[in-house]
Amino acid sequence: MSDSAFLILFLAFTAMMAVVPFVFRRFGIPMVISLLIVGMLIGPTGLDVIGFFSRSLRFLGSDPAATAGSFTSLVNSLGALGLVFLMTLAGMEADFKLIRSARNPVISLSILTFLVPAVTGYFVYAYFCPDDLPGKLLYASLFASHSVGIVFPVIRELKLSQSRFGAAVLISTVITDISSIILLAVSVQLYRQNMQTSHMMASDTLSIFNHIDGSLLGNSFTPVFLLIVLAYLGISIWVTNKTGKFLLRIFQPGEDMLITILLLVIFCTVLIGEILGINLVVGAFIAGLGLSRVVQGEDKMLFRRFESIGYGFLIPFLFVSIGMKTDFSAFAQGGNFILILLTVGGLVISKVVSGFIAMKVTGFRNPEAVVAGLMTVPQLSATLAAAAIGKDLGMLSAQFFNSIIILSVITTIPVPSIVRFLVKRFRIDEYVRKEEATDQPIVREPLVVQDEELL
Repeated sequence: MSDSAFLILFLAFTAMMAVVPFVFRRFGIPMVISLLIVGMLIGPTGLDVIGFFSRSLRFLGSDPAATAGSFTSLVNSLGALGLVFLMTLAGMEADFKLIRSARNPVISLSILTFLVPAVTGYFVYAYFCPDDLPGKLLYASLFASHSVGIVFPVIRELKLSQSRFGAAVLISTVITDISSIILLAVSVQLYRQNMQTSHMMASDTLSIFNHIDGSLLGNSFTPVFLLIVLAYLGISIWVTNKTGKFLLRIFQPGEDMLITILLLVIFCTVLIGEILGINLVVGAFIAGLGLSRVVQGEDKMLFRRFESIGYGFLIPFLFVSIGMKTDFSAFAQGGNFILILLTVGGLVISKVVSGFIAMKVTGFRNPEAVVAGLMTVPQLSATLAAAAIGKDLGMLSAQFFNSIIILSVITTIPVPSIVRFLVKRFRIDEYVRKEEATDQPIVREPLVVQDEELL
């Protein structure tokens, strides 16, 4: 790919990322949805804008296929970095005092929004394949996982991240994702033992568990992996926090070298997590959590610099790259309509109902409970990655995999807009900020709800 072709292609790409969301903003469409739509339009299953420009730039001496492939790889790589930044910023914005105050809703949400969807996914798979235990556990992990990459931007855009409500939804989402990763690892390990093979997963993954004989750990795999996860979480938070404080004694907050070294700390934390079989979403959030008190100190200069890099450049690539990967052909290859209906319907109902109950039992109103449940519905990167692992291993058939793709499309695009509408309709943002300002539990604050607002 020639330098000139790359420059023109990148210019056109950046223009679409800037112009389309700006236009959609006038219609009240959230930034996340706008960027997803941009990705769908320019992707190979959409209008294939990248392919069109690559062919148009052939006169510059570049090979269209190579140009499109290289540029797509670049966008995906920047999208992966965007996911790391997004989750790191989510951890950096966490307020430990707020987390402690939201302990009860976090526990309730984490337990219910994991168990109820997981059980639902288990029985949906069992309806079609009753004797396949690893497959049932894999489908349970897919249902139990959340999309932090969608939840956090929505919470942040609605200015709910510094509220008890926002902290409860965000922290419980991360906890649920960790739990779903553990369940995924257990299902894969069980499948490998049943197949009596030592090397069933893709050899290009970093996880050490994908490169060792599954029989070495046997039935002790689950407790060993759980201990590894807990040790990783505790040690990572402690090390990143101590490292950040040490660096602040050496560098001034405005020095560029400090940002570079902190980025190295974050990426090392993520890499170690990947080696231990822990998804980068978790590693990045933990790194941000460890650095939260460091970057939030004084005038928050460090946090604002990370925020500028993330939201100003890398994070938009994340949502565009997700949109580009959307496979609309899955709708044409849907296959079993009952499977798709049970998958989509089962997940949406189990997520909304479990989230609603979890928030109601901890004192939140009906509108906040519904919104919290809806925020757990979108299924994106973690779900698709787990489904891809299952497909590569042979644990998921093409029909099940296509159902997950359709599930991802259906749950990702409309939910942020629905959440935003409900927040504005019931003034949830104003109510939550008022509750935080008075520092009173929600159950103690009297509220008159009009008949037409009852859900």
